[in-house]
Amino acid sequence: MLAIFHKTFAHPPDELNSPASLHGAKKPKLPQETLKEFLSGHPSNTFSMSFGHTAVLAYVPQDRNSSFRTTPRLFCGYDNIYCLFLGSLNNLCTQIRQYGLSKGTNEAMLVIEAYRTLRDRGPYPADQVIKDLDGNFAFVVYDSKTGTVFTALGSNDAVKLYWGIAADGSVVISDDLAVIKAGCAKSFAPFPKGCMFHSEGGLMSFEHPMNRMRAMPRVDSEGVLCGANFKVDLYSRVNSIPRVGSEANWADWTEH
Repeated sequence: MLAIFHKTFAHPPDELNSPASLHGAKKPKLPQETLKEFLSGHPSNTFSMSFGHTAVLAYVPQDRNSSFRTTPRLFCGYDNIYCLFLGSLNNLCTQIRQYGLSKGTNEAMLVIEAYRTLRDRGPYPADQVIKDLDGNFAFVVYDSKTGTVFTALGSNDAVKLYWGIAADGSVVISDDLAVIKAGCAKSFAPFPKGCMFHSEGGLMSFEHPMNRMRAMPRVDSEGVLCGANFKVDLYSRVNSIPRVGSEANWADWTEH
């Protein structure tokens, strides 16, 4: 899967952008170039949606006829909210009952409903909602009505996710490392597991929501400084984070 969001809407961390990308032999590409290459790599079964200059979502369905096991992947949209979902949830049925959804609801639909519920009514803090998802997963949510981006990666290593910075400063998110390397040059890093990123609230750990995230310098095999890794700083606490109330949900949470 591939998701690209203009920097005006996504606000990626500054540390993700490596100065080496401007001086190396390989330069970052513009979003339309990365999208074109992604689509050409899967010419027969790729689906993509563009939202002007704001966002692009692209998706390759799981090949059921393939002899190789691949990570399950889903894409759906509802009420101007779109979700790319990788992996699966062990407690999907429990979550469906909790949100009062139909039995045919899949993981992507569930995430959209959870997002809508928290955006509109905000009964629970976002970190607790993500923590309640049991399984191997990664997802990207784009709310085209508000221009909101929300991404999360599960706590284990079963599903991989990467993000980086394109030539125009847009943030690129994909499970395909080759796509990220080709499109972002040195300005990329693994998305930190057990974490969630919001276009306004930034990056935080849903496992340790009271601890700050710390950028760790990352050097590749050639000794060149790349986009930073982000880890939980167990010795640094945030002063406060929103916990309850519709004005303090995952649609607009910020650190104070």
